[in-house]
Amino acid sequence: MATQTRIAKFDLLTDDDLTPHQAVALIERAAELKAQRAAGELHDHLLRGKTLAMIFEKPSTRTRVAFEAGVAQLGGHALYLSTNDLQLGRGETIADTARVLSRYVDAIMARVFKHEDLEALAAAATIPVINGLSDLAHPTQALADMLTVKEHLGGWSGRKLTYVGNANNMVHSLLLAGALVGLDVCVACPAASRPNPDILARATAIGATTGATISVVDDPREGVAGADIVYTDVWVSMGQEVAPEVLEALKPFQVNTELMAYAKPGALFMHCLPMYRGNEVTAEVADGPASIIFDQTENRLHLHKALLVEMISDHVDSIFA
Repeated sequence: MATQTRIAKFDLLTDDDLTPHQAVALIERAAELKAQRAAGELHDHLLRGKTLAMIFEKPSTRTRVAFEAGVAQLGGHALYLSTNDLQLGRGETIADTARVLSRYVDAIMARVFKHEDLEALAAAATIPVINGLSDLAHPTQALADMLTVKEHLGGWSGRKLTYVGNANNMVHSLLLAGALVGLDVCVACPAASRPNPDILARATAIGATTGATISVVDDPREGVAGADIVYTDVWVSMGQEVAPEVLEALKPFQVNTELMAYAKPGALFMHCLPMYRGNEVTAEVADGPASIIFDQTENRLHLHKALLVEMISDHVDSIFA
C-alpha cells in the first residue's frame, strides 16, 4: 500500500492541541478500531515496523498497559523507559534525550511530574510527543472518556458532565475535551481549589464555537443538578501536595447516593482510576449499577491506538495531514 500523506510531527500535550474536527475524528477512529477488535479483525499492519518510546517518571497501570498492548495489537513495538533506564536519571538534559530518541523511534509518550518538562521534550524532539499525564493535563484519558460518554448517551450535544472534587489535571482535560466535542462540562469544587484560569478561558472559548457550556460552581448539589454524568477523581494526585484545609473542604464533595440523587434520573458515574473508595466516592456508587468506570478503562486502549495510527501509521489518511 502506498505511503499516505502526513505532517512530519504532531504533539498532543493538552487536549486543545486538537481542533474540534480532529477530536471528533480521533474518537471515531477509536470506535472503528474497537469494533474491529470486537469482531476479531486484525489490524496488526497499521504500525508494523514502528516503535513507541514510553517514558515514565510515575508508575502506571492503565497508561502503560493500554499503550503497550495497543502498539502490539497494531503490529508495532513499545519500549518502557523509567528514569532509571535513561541518562535523564544521571543528569542528561531533556533536550538531548529527545534528540537521541528521535533518531531511534517513531513517537514518544511521556508520563511526567512537570508539564514544562513535557514541553521541553516536545520542543527538542523531531517526532510526535504524547502527554501520558502531567501535572497540568491528562489528554488521552479525557478523550477516551468522550468516547465512553458517546457510547452510553448516544452523543454529546445537550448532555452535561459534572466533575465533583479537587480541580486537578483531570479537570483541565475534561474541560478542554468536553468543549471540543460540544459536551457541557461543570466543575463543582471548593473555592480554594479552582481550575487553572488559562485552561478555563480556553475551554470557554472553544465551547462558544461548539455549543458547549463551561461552568464552575462551589456547591456540589448545584453542580450535579441536571447532570447526565457525575465524574470524580482522587483528592490527592500522585506527587501532589494538598494542604489539610483543602482536604477538609473536599469532604462535602464526596460522590455518594445522596449527591447522585440531585443528578438526572439514571445519571452515570465515571472515575479515571485508581480510586479510594470511602474518600472521593463511596463503594455503593463506585460499584453500583450507575458506574461505567471499566468501560472508561477499556476505551483508553482504543483511544491510544487511534492516536498512534493517526500520528505515525503509513496506512491511513491522517487527520493531522
